Amino acid sequence: MAPTRASLEAAFTTRHDRELLAKLDADAVPHHVAIIMDGNGRWAAKHGVPRIFGHRAGAKAVRESIIGSLELGIEYLTIYSFSSENWRRTAEEVNGLMALFVEVLESELDNLMRQGVRVLVVGSADGVPSATMDAFRRTEEKTSRNTDLTLVVALNYGGRMEIAHAMRSIAEEVAAGTTEPSAIDEDVIAAHLYTSGIPDPDLMIRTSGEMRISNFLLWQIAYSELWVTSTLWPDFKRGDLLRAVIDYQQRARRFGGR
Repeated sequence: MAPTRASLEAAFTTRHDRELLAKLDADAVPHHVAIIMDGNGRWAAKHGVPRIFGHRAGAKAVRESIIGSLELGIEYLTIYSFSSENWRRTAEEVNGLMALFVEVLESELDNLMRQGVRVLVVGSADGVPSATMDAFRRTEEKTSRNTDLTLVVALNYGGRMEIAHAMRSIAEEVAAGTTEPSAIDEDVIAAHLYTSGIPDPDLMIRTSGEMRISNFLLWQIAYSELWVTSTLWPDFKRGDLLRAVIDYQQRARRFGGR
């Protein structure tokens, strides 16, 4: 259902946001938005605080993006919360992040239920502390019947790792005789990805100004529109999401055609 003008104006209250609303086509909002949430560390350095404080501030930006997505009528919001390469960071930062995931999930569950947000986790559970994984699984179960927005959390996720996992699964089926090599097409591969059943992103957002996709959803973003902002993730507000959607709506998506 397309958002109403009244509900949008209640959610987007700054003068600049209201000006943007005049340009919004409420019937052409992207179904799926994915975000590379970059800049927590730089935000912390800028404010002279430990990196974990940047991650805590980043959690507020997730709340803002959830609210913005709900108000705009976006159906799927995927966030890159922890990559398979992030294990290279210091043990102190990684342990702090894993504990923060648990804390945020427990504190936000009531809000997620009230907002009608379903949570799904994609990625590998290998190496993720059991307390963190259990908190995500509990949240998945408790929110499983919510239908207003699906929040996809990429945890211990890497695009190349995901594709390799899919290839191994398909190879095992071929070896077992349950799949013919000639039957392997794009749909078969997509069905073996972590994101099976989730539509590909229409719009990919990256914060902090970096011009790269950092091994995120390599298969899924083949035809996604890219939008990069210099805003650091903890400073990302619902108005920034609105600005990205407005820009998205001004593009012509040809999917390889003319």
